[in-house]
Amino acid sequence: MKIGILGLQGGIIEHVHMLRKAYNNLGINGEILIVKKPKELTSIDGIIIPGGESTTIGVLAKRIGLLDELKDLVIKGLPVMGICAGTVMLAKNVVDKKVGKVEQPLLAVMNISVIRNYYGRQKESFEIDIKIPAIGDKPFRCVFIRAPAIIKTWYPTEPLAKLNNVIVAAEQRNMLAITFHPELTNDSRIHEYFIKMIKR
Repeated sequence: MKIGILGLQGGIIEHVHMLRKAYNNLGINGEILIVKKPKELTSIDGIIIPGGESTTIGVLAKRIGLLDELKDLVIKGLPVMGICAGTVMLAKNVVDKKVGKVEQPLLAVMNISVIRNYYGRQKESFEIDIKIPAIGDKPFRCVFIRAPAIIKTWYPTEPLAKLNNVIVAAEQRNMLAITFHPELTNDSRIHEYFIKMIKR
């Protein structure tokens, strides 16, 4: 198994560490590839779009021809996990809390509506334990940093977890949208869930 991490911008190395831990916990001899070119997409079994700045990631991906290539592969079934900004990239509908409707390059493949920067700026970041039944009974320590919110899903997307009735994780077939940062914890269960999703 080889999982790619989109390496154009954002928190990449933390996902490398977390994937290694998840592979180890599941007894899988897996590989990790930092994806920076469209041709690298053909050699992976799944991809993580890390947190960062969604507009920057989208613009860079479009400029090098990676955005459309990745969109085609995801539509054809390539498993993808979007983290924070990655969730924004996956969404079919995106607005910003301050400026309203946004014009930015997106994959627009997942049946979710997202509000960018829903919880405010960097200083309003927070951590909280949330139950995510799909990964087990023990609550997951969720780190929210300038996080988006999933305000609406439609078939076949399923919410996986909520905080105060706001969706923080959702799944649609081969797509996983996570609004918080699981890579900033010591808990690899989200990454393990994604690996199991790839193996399905």
